[in-house]
Amino acid sequence: MIKAKLLTHHLNFKLPAGTSRGVLKTKPTWFLALKHELTGSIGIGECSIIPNLSMDDKPGIEQKLQELVTEINNGIVPTIAQFNEWPAIQFALETALNDLAYEDSFSPYPGEFSNSNKAIPINGLVWMGNEAFMQQQIQDKIEAGFDCIKMKIGAIDFDTELSLLKSIRKKFSPEQVEIRVDANGAFSPNDALHKLEALSKFHIHSCEQPIKQDQWKDMAILSANSPIPIALDEELIGFSDSAYQIQMLDFIRPQYIILKPSLLGGVEAADQWIGIAEKSGIGWWATSALESNIGLNAIAQWVSNKKTTMPQGLGTGALFTNNIDSPLTIQKGKLLYDSDKKWNTAIFA
Repeated sequence: MIKAKLLTHHLNFKLPAGTSRGVLKTKPTWFLALKHELTGSIGIGECSIIPNLSMDDKPGIEQKLQELVTEINNGIVPTIAQFNEWPAIQFALETALNDLAYEDSFSPYPGEFSNSNKAIPINGLVWMGNEAFMQQQIQDKIEAGFDCIKMKIGAIDFDTELSLLKSIRKKFSPEQVEIRVDANGAFSPNDALHKLEALSKFHIHSCEQPIKQDQWKDMAILSANSPIPIALDEELIGFSDSAYQIQMLDFIRPQYIILKPSLLGGVEAADQWIGIAEKSGIGWWATSALESNIGLNAIAQWVSNKKTTMPQGLGTGALFTNNIDSPLTIQKGKLLYDSDKKWNTAIFA
């Protein structure tokens, strides 16, 4: 018999997190805690939403989570498919059940990473802000040993952003520091190619979601003509049908896709995207969707079991003042699982 409970947690950012959609200072998250009454084993999953982006960012999510808990406590474990309209809940349920299935707690996808034998290269995230703030972040990331940084663009003056990139390239070659940029759909179809050409002077690895999603024709033109490889992110959200996914990727032909399990409906849903992309020669990497260390740990364990050496977007654990203490550690631009450190289980007691 499995028992469930729901815990609410509001994550507070150490510094305001600026995106082209606005500035985040706090964000809600929920933990689905499962316990097997016979074995005593536990499983924890996280339902994390990003305001103004997640499909689940709508009235009723907490009620839906409570309904899930009630159903489990009545002896019925719902299927992942029952929550197709709630991808963050799917991710929480999927990882909680996987975690429950293994003897070690907080190990939904055990492997070399959770055994402390494998480090995951990650990109250092640089948030939008004024020039001085962004310059300081860039300097801090490079000094911390990151050789891949991801820079949010689109919220401040474009010429200022170009000058920031120019300052990086004056000090660090593309072989020393890889630069990814994320526009979060900030460019218009009319000026996107011009801006991508300006960015290309600084040897940019890729541009994530240059224009808003659902503009297939314009995005296909950019993918075919941009001097910078195009990576799709928001374009993937809300579509779980494999036929649709094949059609979209075949039409747009991006160079990369970016996978956020909390936004896509879980790890199996992300695996489906990977399978389709790889058949078409499209690259990918995974990114956390501002989860706490609970969700971040699940994504890291899953990714570490894949055959990929690309830097992943998993450096978000240090963003919050009230994260869940965990063995997750960042050293020299890599995410490690330090088994000498312990999970703070007090919140789940």
